Amino acid sequence: MPTEFKDYYRILGVSAKATDEEIKKAFRMLARKYHPDVAKDKKTAEEKFKEINEANEVLSDPESRKKYDQLGADWKTGGESRPPPGRAGGRSAPQGPGGDAYDFQFEGTGFSDFFEQFFGGRAGRSGGASPFDHNGGNGTEQPQQALRGQDMRGDILITLDEVLKGAMRGISVRRTNSRTGQEETETHQVRIPAGVHNGQSIRIPGKGGNGLSGGRAGDILLQVRCAQHPDWQVRGSDLVGHLELAPWEAVLGTTVSMKTLEGSVSLKVPADTQQGHQLRVRGKGLPAGADKRGDLYVGVSIQVPPRSGKEEQRLWKELASLSTFNPRRAP
Repeated sequence: MPTEFKDYYRILGVSAKATDEEIKKAFRMLARKYHPDVAKDKKTAEEKFKEINEANEVLSDPESRKKYDQLGADWKTGGESRPPPGRAGGRSAPQGPGGDAYDFQFEGTGFSDFFEQFFGGRAGRSGGASPFDHNGGNGTEQPQQALRGQDMRGDILITLDEVLKGAMRGISVRRTNSRTGQEETETHQVRIPAGVHNGQSIRIPGKGGNGLSGGRAGDILLQVRCAQHPDWQVRGSDLVGHLELAPWEAVLGTTVSMKTLEGSVSLKVPADTQQGHQLRVRGKGLPAGADKRGDLYVGVSIQVPPRSGKEEQRLWKELASLSTFNPRRAP
């Protein structure tokens, strides 16, 4: 079955000439709108959230975006949807003298087959080598030793909520015999451990390619890709975000209510807080081992009102006449 092309620019609502900043802005806007924690229709939101994360995963990386643009050009000119060298779209090596091979597709991992084929961690081959070798070209065949089946590789999209709490995820693997067209589907429950890191692999033992000549089956290896959050970035086990303050809040100090992955917390902003200063909330990050949590950091951004009324202008002028502060003078 031909792979369906994904129009990532359309998904994010930007043009193919969009800047990196425009792509980032579009993703954040859509991620806030469709984040499962805030959307009313959670099922629809979850699918949309995965879709925009996939688009952002590709377009936010310069090398992946360049490759994607070339794929798009090939599709428009009628090029074939062939996977890159070394990644045969999940097709297995021949199994047995019949030369059967299998294509496979993951479902339930949060990524489309288009992403897995061209941008994911799917292995080029699964299954095992042929159980027969030609002996020096003399036309005779000798049985091989038992061979372990090869591993099947894919990607799995994990939300920060799943990283925080852990989860069970049902995934399906559909295998298609490339010679007969016969399909079979296996469903597996995947345990996502709390504190799993981006790039880490989750192993499902014994569910990969078939072993040959009595060899054991390979494994399924799913590489974790953390879904990007509109408000928080991951730095190890810490979460990093930003906090916007009015000038008087930064000068006088204040207490603000701030949303975290587990609800809201009260954050005390000390007087005379400077632009770019980081405030820390201990223990509100991601799991960092047994009974340990990372921290939450927010960088301060001081925002100036877009417009001021007459009375506000009068008070600003009064402050200017009283203050000795000069930001252009060296301390």
